[in-house]
Amino acid sequence: MQLFLIAHVAGCPIAVPAIQVDSVVDLGEIVPVPGSERSVRGLAALRSRVVTVIDTGVALGLASTDLATRRAIITHADGHYYAVLVDALEDVAPFPRQPLGGVSLRHGWATAGVALIERDGEPVLVIDLACLLPGVQLAHAA
Repeated sequence: MQLFLIAHVAGCPIAVPAIQVDSVVDLGEIVPVPGSERSVRGLAALRSRVVTVIDTGVALGLASTDLATRRAIITHADGHYYAVLVDALEDVAPFPRQPLGGVSLRHGWATAGVALIERDGEPVLVIDLACLLPGVQLAHAA
């Protein structure tokens, strides 16, 4: 069994390995960064540090995440903190991790999706947050 944070992105439930989660927050002002990669919504101040805010929809090759979205998963990679925007957060719970086993995924889901869990009889995709971050060496720590 492994602990996972259950969240929602683009209307879909996802599971994030708890080991990749530094915290969950509601962000304040997000300041755009001209010339940055499309998936970078901007920068935000969080507890005396600056975090790069990731537009998860764009990172997955989908529509941009709603501009009003401020809920985020904070993760740490390559010495930097990132805020990965999500539609909603649920809970942290233990689940057995299962292989994808031939599941066909499209868009960025195919890159970020690394496994499955079963919650209430339904499959939920396990996401490696590092796959959503621009320029980060993919460690697949999921």
